[in-house]
Amino acid sequence: MPEFLYNKKLYYNPVEFAMDRIGGTWKMPILWRLKDRVMRYGELKKDIPRITHKMLATQLRELEEEGFLTRKVFPVVPPKVEYTITKRGKRAIVMIEQIRNYGLELMKDFGVVHGKIALQKIQLSYQEKK
Repeated sequence: MPEFLYNKKLYYNPVEFAMDRIGGTWKMPILWRLKDRVMRYGELKKDIPRITHKMLATQLRELEEEGFLTRKVFPVVPPKVEYTITKRGKRAIVMIEQIRNYGLELMKDFGVVHGKIALQKIQLSYQEKK
C-alpha cells in the first residue's frame, strides 16, 4: 500500500494509522473499561491508578476527538461528566481483545508471571533486598 497523509502526518501503512488512533499506554485500557458501561472521570481514574490526571484528560480528549467515545457534561455542581464508548470504539474493542489475547500468549511463552501472585513476589523480593 502506498504511503498517505492524514492531518499533515505521513503514514506508511494502515496498521501505523490505526495504532496512532488507539495505541500508546493508556488509550486501549480506557476503551476496554468503557466497553460495557458508562463511566465518570473519577471512576476511570480510580480504575487506572497509575495514570496521571493530565494524561487521563489528554487521552480522553483525543479519544473523543477521534470519535471513539462521547463525553456528556451535566450542568450540576460539582461538575459531572460521563464517558460512553461509540460504535467506532466498539469496533476497536474487537482488535484490542485480539491484541490482549496475543499479549497473554506471549507472556506465557516468555514465562511472564502476572496478577496478584506476581505482585506479591515482587514485593517479597524488594523486602529481601533491604
